[in-house]
Amino acid sequence: MSVDIDITQFYQTFFEEAEELLVEMEQLLLGLDIEAPDAEDLNAIFRAAHSIKGGAATFGFSALTETTHLLENLLDRTRRRELALSRAIIDTFLETKDVLQDQLNAYRNGTEPDPQTLARICAVLQQLAYETSGEAPAPAPAPAAPAAPVPAPAAAAVPAGGALKVRLLNVSKEDQALLREELGNLGEILGETQGESELAIELATQCSPDDIVAVCCFVIDGEQIVIEPASGAAPAAPTGAPALTAVTETVTADAPAAAPAPAVPAPAAGTAAKDKERAKASAAAAHQESGSIRVPTEKVDQIINLVGELVITQSMLAQTASSLDPVLFDRLFSGMGQLERNARDLQEAVMSIRMMPMDYVFSRFPRLVRDLAAKLGKQIDLVTFGKATELDKSLIERIIDPLTHLVRNSLDHGIETPDKRVAAGKDPTGQLILSAQHHGGNIVIEVSDDGGGLRRDKILAKAMQNGLPVSESMSDEEVWQLIFAPGFSTAEAVTDLSGRGVGMDVVKRNIQEMGGHVEISSRPGNGTTTRIVLPLTLAILDGMSVKVGEETFILPLNCVMESLQPKADDVRTAANTERVMHVRGEYLPLLELHRVFNVQYAVQEPTQGIAIILQAEGKRFALLVDQLIGQHQVVLKNLETNYRKVPGISAATILGDGSVALIVDVAALQRTGVRRQEPVLA
Repeated sequence: MSVDIDITQFYQTFFEEAEELLVEMEQLLLGLDIEAPDAEDLNAIFRAAHSIKGGAATFGFSALTETTHLLENLLDRTRRRELALSRAIIDTFLETKDVLQDQLNAYRNGTEPDPQTLARICAVLQQLAYETSGEAPAPAPAPAAPAAPVPAPAAAAVPAGGALKVRLLNVSKEDQALLREELGNLGEILGETQGESELAIELATQCSPDDIVAVCCFVIDGEQIVIEPASGAAPAAPTGAPALTAVTETVTADAPAAAPAPAVPAPAAGTAAKDKERAKASAAAAHQESGSIRVPTEKVDQIINLVGELVITQSMLAQTASSLDPVLFDRLFSGMGQLERNARDLQEAVMSIRMMPMDYVFSRFPRLVRDLAAKLGKQIDLVTFGKATELDKSLIERIIDPLTHLVRNSLDHGIETPDKRVAAGKDPTGQLILSAQHHGGNIVIEVSDDGGGLRRDKILAKAMQNGLPVSESMSDEEVWQLIFAPGFSTAEAVTDLSGRGVGMDVVKRNIQEMGGHVEISSRPGNGTTTRIVLPLTLAILDGMSVKVGEETFILPLNCVMESLQPKADDVRTAANTERVMHVRGEYLPLLELHRVFNVQYAVQEPTQGIAIILQAEGKRFALLVDQLIGQHQVVLKNLETNYRKVPGISAATILGDGSVALIVDVAALQRTGVRRQEPVLA
């Protein structure tokens, strides 16, 4: 009995898996040695295309099926050494991958892929097949609206239920094991005959042949499946042209010129039910093998939020228990200590679920570098370090665009053309390095090139031309920061890559919005390094709580250098009434937190308060507070979502007594508060 199940509920799983397969395919294509390609890499590329085609056909995504079928044929010839690789062929495969990505995005958004693009890429692949084999190319699919799905061919000769003989042809040992397991989920295996590349199974089942084919088509093609009654009657379909198939190929390399391309059939209701069973079984098997499961981000965020609330509750209980006699309530205190340790371990474990390796970001750049290098006529070697370094998922997705702009800048402006590099005594091939490493509570991401470096004189001249306040006495670090000014560009000509004076200011602003900062170092003739410093996560924070008047503020612990009590001789008043503090031979700007946030009843005299030395964006300053409370880990709450954006404040948290404490944006204070002592919060 067939069960009517909406197969669209499995779309998202297919989209995610296909996305991963396309990424893997691109990485393997980029890493191929054209002269001596690795056999396993060629097989992996073929399997990726084959898997996408099987899933696309099952769900009725005809454009995706047509494209992957043509690509799969070429890849199959490549892995069997019938088609010799060349850079042009690799370019065609990469272009096809891009089209597959666009088609996948279209289906994900509930629309049909562009028919003109489909016709063009199919024609390109067919022409390549013709040029490399001499076979006449089949006509490209007409750019028309997709045909309405047609039902799968009926199988009256093989009734549903009873004993069936399932013959699986040209199947690898690995696929045989997987198919045997899946068929076992559909009924009872009565017997089997195993050959080198064929598996025959007698199956007692209530499933229809259509359902069996639908399950097997997740692994192999419909042409490889023959189903017949177990009594030994004539097969329902001859080998190579079965009547039972869940996949009707739309384009074949050897199809007659006049033959119209049939549409991919939509699964029947019974097929949909078995699709669900097969999807679950495949997912379970894959997850068991890989030791991982696929969980929506929303569920992880919900768990993180609940753990945060648990930590806050634990802190409240600890503060309440602190007023009790530890001798009389020793068991309570012992339990509270254990609860605190367990809560912290749980919090760290849950946070680790949200962390992703930087390889998720770095894997996008080999293709970008390859394409841009060819476009610019440059030879560039991309090197990556720290791909296993982990960063919060919410940050790792937002860092892609800034890094992409920095890489494009290095390729366009930084690394010279081969003739210029040779003239300068360099290797004609330039080097671009992407690296990531943990540093305390931060992650440091660097984009380095060995190009011509930044020109100090050129930057200063352009800054003066734009009316920026500059002088020859500025340090190199201050001069390099000028390139982040809005509209700033030293490019002599505008290209489609850069030169319009937009981008670098957006890069800096985006990094600052993520709680990080950007540093630049450069040597003329030897290259430039852009350094991005980000917090590992925006969910929890190791902080130092301070008191100002009746208010409590949290300072990020990774910004705190030291704390001390100022002496009268250490505090001086500079020009425009701003105060500075002398600390071991260096005069640091002194910022009074009570003036910044207009806090009443705070200490006014610096010698009666505490000065905390903070560092942000490579610069140090002193912050005056009333007293230090202590260090602890806090759970961040978005202030802008629950209230409004407050200058100088990055977030808020709930303390053990239930009160709210504001978390200071140290970098924002360094940029604005140090130069302006007026309040930012009235």
